[in-house]
Amino acid sequence: MEYGPIPSSKFTDVIHHLRHNFPDEPLNASVGLCVHGKPCELLEHHDLQTLEDGLSIMAVESATGEIAGVALNGIARRGDVEKALEEMKSIDNIKYQRIFGLLNNVNKSIDLFSKYNVDKIFELRILSVDSRFRGRGIAKELFLRSELIAEEHGFKLVKVDATSLFTQRVAECLGFITEKCVTYGDFKDENGRKIYDTKSPHDYYKVMTKVVSPKSNDG
Repeated sequence: MEYGPIPSSKFTDVIHHLRHNFPDEPLNASVGLCVHGKPCELLEHHDLQTLEDGLSIMAVESATGEIAGVALNGIARRGDVEKALEEMKSIDNIKYQRIFGLLNNVNKSIDLFSKYNVDKIFELRILSVDSRFRGRGIAKELFLRSELIAEEHGFKLVKVDATSLFTQRVAECLGFITEKCVTYGDFKDENGRKIYDTKSPHDYYKVMTKVVSPKSNDG
């Protein structure tokens, strides 16, 4: 397996990979924002913006050149969450509102910028491994390499919105701590039905962080 940065020439291939693998992510699967194999304009807009930050990496199968996994990493700046919540008001899509409303509101409530006295945070936003390549340590390696990129670019804090148990386990193994944990089943609509009917064992969403040692002042 070969690992490296994602050049702009590979953005389309990465989006194709995500169309076939990201729909399995528990939060998305519970609300059905993205459907397997089909374009998902709202999410792909975010994906491309993240790719353009130039901090993302991919795992490529050496023999075939096929993308086995990706870590989409971006920069979170002070005020971004508030801006995103305001922009959401103009997006008429309840599934999008439910996913990003949860993520943004939880992040707003903990205000990591003030807690750690930083203006920028390195976010591991999407971790995706092709089902055919799972169980080979790719997710852990993508995490480790993302952490190194964060340090090289001068970041002091790495954050992941860990929406699945598997991501949480990898993060914990690498020394991430839980800043906040919410139970999906606690969220109900006006009729008492679960908003996020995630499949076991994905019962919690955790915001997880790790303090790192910056090698430069870029971040």
